[in-house]
Amino acid sequence: MKPYDFAYDFAYHLTKFFSRYLPGQINASKHTIASYSQTFSKLLTFIKEVQLISPEKLKFGNFSRKTIEDFLLWLEVDGQCSISTRNQRLAAIKSFFRYVQVESPEQLLLCQSIISIKSKKRPKPVINYLTGNATKQLLAQPDTTDYNGRRDLAILSLLYDSAARVSEICDLTVGNLRLTNPAVVRLTGKHRKTREIPLSAPTVEILQKYMHERKLNTPNHLEKPLFTNRQGGKLTRGGISYILSKYANRVNANLPNTLPPLTPHCMRHSKAMHMLESGINLIYIRDFLGHEDIDTTQMYAKANPETKRIAITAAYSNDMSPQMPDWNDDPNLMGFLKGLSR
Repeated sequence: MKPYDFAYDFAYHLTKFFSRYLPGQINASKHTIASYSQTFSKLLTFIKEVQLISPEKLKFGNFSRKTIEDFLLWLEVDGQCSISTRNQRLAAIKSFFRYVQVESPEQLLLCQSIISIKSKKRPKPVINYLTGNATKQLLAQPDTTDYNGRRDLAILSLLYDSAARVSEICDLTVGNLRLTNPAVVRLTGKHRKTREIPLSAPTVEILQKYMHERKLNTPNHLEKPLFTNRQGGKLTRGGISYILSKYANRVNANLPNTLPPLTPHCMRHSKAMHMLESGINLIYIRDFLGHEDIDTTQMYAKANPETKRIAITAAYSNDMSPQMPDWNDDPNLMGFLKGLSR
């Protein structure tokens, strides 16, 4: 007996993909699941609007490599998506069809034709990061005589000091912090992988005062969000972006062009660059940032002009540089040159 009607095979597998496979087998984060869900929502919209097939009638027979390629083009042209977003959508679709080829081997040819679609190459992005002085200017902006200003200082300090992704800061609970020596913050990143990041003494002091003022340093608050908005709800990515932009605008109003276009990820880049400039090994920076591959971390070394200068200086040190001979000391050469002018 077949476990499902083949007329609805696509709906059956898509439902299992989201309800069982992503959360149960690969332990995907809620952010990953939300992103994948958005991808398939857009795919179903495309098929309904362009191919005139309603979602409830979809089956694998309606799919082909060209269907997905047309969808990706539609994203870029009609949806005005960036190449990066286009590639993220493709990655979600490939993940689904990798799952399907195992669950339904009869769809193997279709699955492999879609999985073989290449990501689109894009120009390497310029890494925006703050200088050490610009970072100090930014962290000096929150008004520490104000209740919310002190919260904002705690957010900015932790965002920079931990080099956390903005989603990691949003998801922090009180229990993720240990402010006794050695002080660390436990971050949960992509694929729900956790890492413990050491905190500097100034950041620890700011967080201790923040938690004391908000009465968060008691055992019954361990599961509560570390940072909340004015309504008492968990602070969102948009909320942190707003706070960052507010203080960046203040810096640039007083000192024009001090800060580049600023996003929460720019703080992460800044910490990584400052660690690199301090001579910290890339392997440690990789673990600090939670990168899976050292190649991802190497982009900081490639983007840092000081690193390049040191490398060039080392390659062309004095003892390796060719010595220019003094032609006046060579009588044969001087005689040859004088003969040319006769």
